[in-house]
Amino acid sequence: MRNSNRAGHTVWSVFPDDTRYFGSKRQKFMLNYRVKDLDGILAQLHRGKVRVDKKVEESEYGRFAWATDPEGNRFELWEPPKRGYKPSEKEMQSE
Repeated sequence: MRNSNRAGHTVWSVFPDDTRYFGSKRQKFMLNYRVKDLDGILAQLHRGKVRVDKKVEESEYGRFAWATDPEGNRFELWEPPKRGYKPSEKEMQSE
């Protein structure tokens, strides 16, 4: 059963005008969807022939992936970290 009273986050982040993070210069913002099962969502998107970036990023903030909708808008998927997450050696060295 879903718990609709569970707290979530709304985050606004400002990026420089010339950012390439959104995928193209014409895109001025990007939606970020919080998901429970990133791998499951990515599998569904692949089955639906949605253009999905190959890269999946993992960090202490969780797991991130990106895809592009049929109109060419890039969006982000975020799976929050599991409780007790510990960064890998590689993540520790990059900080």
